[in-house]
Amino acid sequence: MNFKTLFAAALIGSAAFSPAIAADEPQVVRQELMKKNGGAVGAMAKMVKGEADFNADAVLAALTSISEVAGSFGEYFPEGSETGFETEAAPAIWSDRAGFDAALAKYKTDADAALAAAPADLDALKAVFGPLTKNCGACHETYRLKKS
Repeated sequence: MNFKTLFAAALIGSAAFSPAIAADEPQVVRQELMKKNGGAVGAMAKMVKGEADFNADAVLAALTSISEVAGSFGEYFPEGSETGFETEAAPAIWSDRAGFDAALAKYKTDADAALAAAPADLDALKAVFGPLTKNCGACHETYRLKKS
């Protein structure tokens, strides 16, 4: 094997290996969960704003996704994950863990209630969408660092 082949193999191997390590980091997992959550909220927001037609199946899929994220999100804030990987987690998560856990529990409860309501039309979606997204804003206000 010549040097160029060996070097290329080393680069490919390290490129493939690095993301696998980062993907297991709690900061990375919670960022991916928030992207998933944002996509679900965004899909419903388009319907609420009249930018997309109401689709009951898409709403149920979005609410299911949000409920799943809400149920596991808190697990990805262990001690020691306060920094790194461009986290936007605020120190208040760890200094007020009870408050953070309560905010997540409320979000999960509201997500489950919205899912159980199974909005069958736009008005029903609007009725559950507002309270659900208020949770997002309230949590981000206290427990998310402001982007510069």
